[in-house]
Amino acid sequence: MNAHELIARYEAGERDFSWANLYQADLSGAVLPRAVLYHVNLSGANLKGATLDRADLSGANLREANLREAILTGANLRGANLALANLSGADVTSEQLGEAASLKGVAMPDGTKHE
Repeated sequence: MNAHELIARYEAGERDFSWANLYQADLSGAVLPRAVLYHVNLSGANLKGATLDRADLSGANLREANLREAILTGANLRGANLALANLSGADVTSEQLGEAASLKGVAMPDGTKHE
């Protein structure tokens, strides 16, 4: 699956994209509230400014993903790999991030770097 197919399927009413491989996909600005992205590979993906409020990203691989200014309000990040991801300016709580499996090297929403 590629980014265009995911967006088209989402717009057609599909919500469950569990286990999809979206490695390095360009989903910048995508509007995907409540999408089920359980265990999706989004490693290296561009999600800058994406709307992912209340999305299920549990177990997702977001390593090196660009989530700059993304809206993650209420998103489930339990067990997600966020190592080296960029969350600068993202709308996400510390409680959500606390449930992630890895935050090593993450650029945090406030601009600091998590070590």
